[in-house]
Amino acid sequence: MNMPVTVSSRAARRIAAILAGESQGAMLRLAVTGGGCSGFQYNFALDGTRMDDDLLIEEDGARILIDPVSLDFLAGAEIDFTDGLIGQAFKVNNPNATASCGCGTSFSV
Repeated sequence: MNMPVTVSSRAARRIAAILAGESQGAMLRLAVTGGGCSGFQYNFALDGTRMDDDLLIEEDGARILIDPVSLDFLAGAEIDFTDGLIGQAFKVNNPNATASCGCGTSFSV
């Protein structure tokens, strides 16, 4: 089955490492909310509760939740993790974004 959102191996390893330090059952929730300089923004948070309609992505020890409203904005996207001179960050490579801000945390469709 093709997942509507994919996770790079770098992101899966980092998420798994973060979750290993949390309480049993912790998952990373990715949500799209209104705001940011481009109209929508990505929010990453730890969550211990999966709602019935959440998409659960399990990849190499990583567990990621996405609600159905956010999933509409993320279809076809890839969650990645960058580690460079200016710091570490999760990055969403989103084919639905028509524009994004310089830091990559907000976008428009």
